[in-house]
Amino acid sequence: MPALLSWGLAWAAFLFSGRAGLGPLQALLLASSLGAALALLHAARWRRIMVGVGFPLSVLLSGQLGGVPAWVWLLPLVLLALTYPRRSWGDAPIFPTPRHALSALRDFAPLREGARLLDAGCGLGHGLRELRRAYPQARIEGIEWSGVLAAWVAWRCPWAQIHRGDMWAQSWQPYGLVYVFQRPETMARVWAKACAELPPAAWLVSLDFAVPDQKPQAHLDLPRGHSLWVYQIPARQ
Repeated sequence: MPALLSWGLAWAAFLFSGRAGLGPLQALLLASSLGAALALLHAARWRRIMVGVGFPLSVLLSGQLGGVPAWVWLLPLVLLALTYPRRSWGDAPIFPTPRHALSALRDFAPLREGARLLDAGCGLGHGLRELRRAYPQARIEGIEWSGVLAAWVAWRCPWAQIHRGDMWAQSWQPYGLVYVFQRPETMARVWAKACAELPPAAWLVSLDFAVPDQKPQAHLDLPRGHSLWVYQIPARQ
């Protein structure tokens, strides 16, 4: 209801501004500014983003900006294609690791100082920040297929080494821990890669999704319905 109220007030400002004589783009800018201000009243960061972009997105979809050149409609599609390329669609969607989700991880998956950690599919960089909180003395790395996101994360997390590439093609052999936030359908593939490439006694950590038919070393229930699954790589036969 607060989100609907925020969008409704932004729409009212947009329609009133148009009737007051402002052009479509000026009215959109004014109403979007109001929507952004109302978004700041929401507590959760992702709710603020949702409320802030909801109004301008609804205006674009409604066709109210009839005077906008046709090529403008391609910009969101180009941005989406660059940020979330087709090759990434089989992996997890872009969704951030919650704050403090990995705070207790060091107690269940101890690592030596200077160990290398990998966030496989680091997205927006939230997982990298949580890994740094859990293991401040580790060498933290991330890999991301999207060039736009890889550049963004490299700027946002200058203390991490970011690779632009395919998490499935990159070897996991050098790492003492690999963190993933994937989807249920890919967890068997994640486990197979981890067992084939990670050294014995290394750690695989998954947010929310368990490895099928494998007993975790630890399972932690987190706030807001999240969970953390911790697996240790067995010795090779």
